[in-house]
Amino acid sequence: MRIAMFTETFLPSTDGIVTRLCATLKHLEEEGHEVLLFAPSGAPEKYASATIVGIPAMPFILYPEKRFSLPLPRIGRHLRKFQPDLIHSVNPAFLGIGGIYYAWRYHLPLIASYHTNVPAYARHYKLNFLEPALWWYFRTLHNRANLNLATSRATMNELDKQGFRNLGLWERGVDVEVFQKASRSEEMRSRLAPGAGVGDPVLLYVGRLASEKNIERIRPCLDAIPNLHLAIVGDGPYRPDLERIFAGTTANFTGYMHGTELATAYASADAFLFPSTTETLGLVLFEAMATGLPVLAADSPPTREVLEEGKAGFIFDSSSTESMIQLVKDMIHDEARREVVRNRGLEIARTLDWRGPSEQLLRHYESVCKAHGILSQPVSSSSRP
Repeated sequence: MRIAMFTETFLPSTDGIVTRLCATLKHLEEEGHEVLLFAPSGAPEKYASATIVGIPAMPFILYPEKRFSLPLPRIGRHLRKFQPDLIHSVNPAFLGIGGIYYAWRYHLPLIASYHTNVPAYARHYKLNFLEPALWWYFRTLHNRANLNLATSRATMNELDKQGFRNLGLWERGVDVEVFQKASRSEEMRSRLAPGAGVGDPVLLYVGRLASEKNIERIRPCLDAIPNLHLAIVGDGPYRPDLERIFAGTTANFTGYMHGTELATAYASADAFLFPSTTETLGLVLFEAMATGLPVLAADSPPTREVLEEGKAGFIFDSSSTESMIQLVKDMIHDEARREVVRNRGLEIARTLDWRGPSEQLLRHYESVCKAHGILSQPVSSSSRP
């Protein structure tokens, strides 16, 4: 199969979308499929089976570290040469509009996948009046697709309520081999929490440092619990503000980590604390679970789904600082419950190799192609972009 993908973010950026895409591209290569990937400029020219076409990008005002591209006419030329069987627009917002347009122009099957709950960001930034307009915008884009994929059932339910049509599920996954093989390292623990003494609890946060992640809400825990340490792994536009907020505490900013290094960081902490409520899934929760790290997370529909209503992790009231503090204390002192959620997390993670979600995606691809009546529908060389 020849697959044309459009993504708003790719390497060298690091987030859940990039993690999922990289795992998917590796699997597609193993299965003998060809991929043409349109991504913001700065990405490598090749990744697994994918040939990557970089499209000039510019910083986005809300996230200067993120670069976004607009569709250009050259996309049509690349598509005519590649002759795709279908188009997959990943998280369409800017560049992804090109995928939607060319799927329509060349009568190709179109899949769109929803990964970022942007309308929820409007509420966080006190721009509630924008939320209906944002839902309208993304609904309009997605409803041009033959199939819209959500990464959790909770998100799929929300999209259904918002009028998104042709919904399907693209399941969760994690690099089980890397994360389950990780082991505790005293050297890494010292990197995470340079001032931690023997027996001092070390909390870990991993992810992009942005305002909507609510990382600043962890500060009261450090103030309330003696000898508690926090390692913040990641980077982003909110880092300078967070460094001021956490000044004078045991919080330590490490910057980004990847691969085996990141897995070792998970395995070397005592618990994973995740205060965000705007996720559509939260792949970092699965990474933590795969290393055997107990998870504490703010309550939201996707979080309840991932943590099985509390069976696989500690869930606190996102609106209550006291709830978070008490749950951190419970995690520290209640060894029996900590072991229960840790073991359940490990049990879940063992089933989450990326092969399953990648094969599921391939079945979705085959389904939309079959619905079109043919497995391959070349782009006419006489068409104009």
